Amino acid sequence: MSSATLPAPQPLGGRRAAFVWGIGVGVYFVAVIFRTSLGVAGLDAADRFHVNASALSTFSILQLLVYAGMQIPVGLMVDRLGTKKVLVLGTVLFTVGQLGFALSPSYATALGSRALLGCGDAMTFISVLRLGSRWFPAKHGPMIGQVAALFGMAGNLVSTLVIARALHGVGWTGTFVGSSLAGVAVLVLLLLFLRDHPEGHEPPPAHHAGAAFVRRQIAESWREPGTRLGMWVHFTTQFPAMVFLLLWGMPFLVEAQGLDRGTAGGLLTLVVLSNMVVGLVYGQLIARHHAARLPLALGTIGATALMWAATIAYPAPHAPMWLLVTLCLVLGACGPASMIGFDFSRPANPPERQGTASGITNMGGFIASMTTLLAVGVLLDTTGDNYRIAFSSVFFLEALGLVQILRLRARAQRREREHLVASRVEAVHVPV
Repeated sequence: MSSATLPAPQPLGGRRAAFVWGIGVGVYFVAVIFRTSLGVAGLDAADRFHVNASALSTFSILQLLVYAGMQIPVGLMVDRLGTKKVLVLGTVLFTVGQLGFALSPSYATALGSRALLGCGDAMTFISVLRLGSRWFPAKHGPMIGQVAALFGMAGNLVSTLVIARALHGVGWTGTFVGSSLAGVAVLVLLLLFLRDHPEGHEPPPAHHAGAAFVRRQIAESWREPGTRLGMWVHFTTQFPAMVFLLLWGMPFLVEAQGLDRGTAGGLLTLVVLSNMVVGLVYGQLIARHHAARLPLALGTIGATALMWAATIAYPAPHAPMWLLVTLCLVLGACGPASMIGFDFSRPANPPERQGTASGITNMGGFIASMTTLLAVGVLLDTTGDNYRIAFSSVFFLEALGLVQILRLRARAQRREREHLVASRVEAVHVPV
């Protein structure tokens, strides 16, 4: 190996790295506030736009459809254009979308605003992951991913605590217009302070040959079993909590379980707090014990299915509070478990494909969430708001994802060992 082809030295992290990466995380924090604001405003939106359950779910479905559909294009954009340009574009789009949602006079224009928001939101998380890999050593990858997700859940916490109260204090327009100012604030920070990488750690020049580059990036990323395993882990673990927090948790707790909005909001907050705690635990465990990835993912899937089944199968009229609390605590592990998907796709791909591979992985959970949001809405309308039947749709997607994880795990582990051996051999043959 010649010196011209030596890999660039790994970044050392430090305060400067934390500051720059923190700006990117701040953008993601605001994006999650905007994304999840509908979760606490679902009943208000139904009244404002005079829509039923299926039409209400279309807001979130369209937003997630755009988000999922943008993941591979965004990954390619990050690989080609760098983090800052993609984050700036994303921030502009999700801020305009949030403002448009505040001022929408009709259901159709509100749908368009949520689609725009979803497009901008789609550009944030992959960019933050890429930013972390450029500013911190690779060994910190699992913890960086979990901390980024933790701040995302903090954005969800703002929705459940602040947005929900503001809706009943200053009303629909004031709440959503006021929240859009947060997008303007992070945009200014982005433009002034964000840098794609530290000085002296510029990535090697890549040859982007139009359509050929796109096809090659996608094909080579997908060919890796670790990328596909990561996608299915993300698919299977993320969506139950996403469906609960993004739209159907509040109606389920109020309409099916007979709770008042304040108590229901407290349970949604519990999901978020549990997510933040579990995220730190999972990040530390995986950073110290790489082999813990799959057991943690499978354990989360099993616990989620068990508590979901126990809650919806509990005899009428309502599940007891201890069971609802336990369900929310377990749902809090879904987000951290979905981050494990990136811990499978990251070592399977070289730095120049990290954005594309992360995009493929990130599609998984959002496709599952979008499918379940639609299924729940349709089943509620066709069964006369029978949440027991509607929420049972979760099990079909969990079973599909579990089969794929078990099918791919051996191939992904074998391929990862091959990559590790190859990197060690390469390091031994570096000339002195």
